[in-house]
Amino acid sequence: MLRMFLRATLAFLMVWTTSFAHGAETRGPVTNLPMPRYVSLKTDEGNARRGPSLSHRIDWVYKRRGMPLEVTAEHGHWRRVRDRDGAGGWIHYSLLSGVRTVIVEQDLLQLRTRPEETANVSAALSLGVVARLGDCTSDWCRLTAGGYKGWAKKDTLWGVKPDEIRE
Repeated sequence: MLRMFLRATLAFLMVWTTSFAHGAETRGPVTNLPMPRYVSLKTDEGNARRGPSLSHRIDWVYKRRGMPLEVTAEHGHWRRVRDRDGAGGWIHYSLLSGVRTVIVEQDLLQLRTRPEETANVSAALSLGVVARLGDCTSDWCRLTAGGYKGWAKKDTLWGVKPDEIRE
């Protein structure tokens, strides 16, 4: 009996690791959306709890509308999220939005008029600015923040995957 269990477990692990090695995408058990994925805080304040219910202790309070967060798990109406610093917890899904935002991780990040190093600079964003995410190429993303628009290098942003392409 134990041998059958071990063989079944080994077979499962081989299939599981093979599927991940070939780029299979994990999906959330509740929404069937890709996991992990980025979302943003819909409200001015959101409690991140230790577990997926109102009875769990609040570990963290997000106080910035539009804050990008990464969803790492789902349970009923709750999503486990983390921020760029790795802090987080469980947030009720009604406080989250599918509108994509990013955080600028470079001080005085130059926005360019085109996704090219030689393009004119349209604005400069401070470290920590939350910007709305638009199209992304393999290396650049189009951002909107404070009435300014432009392209920024993807590796200067948190809230977008390195291989993510958006049109």
